[in-house]
Amino acid sequence: MSQHPVENRYAQQPSGISEQEWRTRVDLAAAYRIVHHHGWTSQVYNHITARIPGTEHLLINPFGHGYDEITPGNLVKIDIDGNKIGDSPYPVNIAGYTIHSAIHAARPDLQCVAHTHSQNATAICCLEEGFIPLTQMGCMFHDRIGTHEFEGIALDLAERESLVKDLGASNHTMLLYNHGLIVSGPSIAHAITRLYHFEDCAGVQLKAMAAVAGGATLKRPRPDIVLKTREQFESGASQGGAEVLLPEWPAYLRMLDRLSPGWWAAD
Repeated sequence: MSQHPVENRYAQQPSGISEQEWRTRVDLAAAYRIVHHHGWTSQVYNHITARIPGTEHLLINPFGHGYDEITPGNLVKIDIDGNKIGDSPYPVNIAGYTIHSAIHAARPDLQCVAHTHSQNATAICCLEEGFIPLTQMGCMFHDRIGTHEFEGIALDLAERESLVKDLGASNHTMLLYNHGLIVSGPSIAHAITRLYHFEDCAGVQLKAMAAVAGGATLKRPRPDIVLKTREQFESGASQGGAEVLLPEWPAYLRMLDRLSPGWWAAD
């Protein structure tokens, strides 16, 4: 167990930055490092963005940095159109921000939006069948996944309208066919834990489909049980009604302490 209580990660709040912004910075820096740890990166590309609660401002990675180089201090604050707020010396990849600007503008209920090109998830995005909820964890995605047809590299601002329409009002995940994955959540912790489960379940699906090609029979859970299980996840019942949801998150922060002590410092 780390010698530092989890709350210490937020104790280095610099002057001039609100508590809400600093907590968002720490958690978002953690999100980037977790994605790096699992190998879901695409060099310096893709984004994980987060809204600072109570504001219309977002945080994004400094373009050109590896995900393991992201700190709370070097995240860049921007407005919904991608314009920098403040005097950050780091550039922002505005072209790659098209997807995020669309979702953040349309879905204020989603604090965090993660876009990856990870292998298992992207393989699912190349299948007409899309994602199949075959496992207990996979049920959390039942009727919570939108799909978006490939329109080329997402540089055209006009594509934002179709992205928002395809995500819908209640989905938190979207398959970008022939492209990659979007997973979002009402908090950074929700988005990243969902990302973990999707990538893991996608790997299980690919292995199961390979077994089917070899002559096995795919076993699907009953539709009513899939729905019941999703509702158990969404109600918190899957965690025994625990008051502190997503216990994975403090464990992730402790893991990062072991991998890179002091990652949560201001600089």
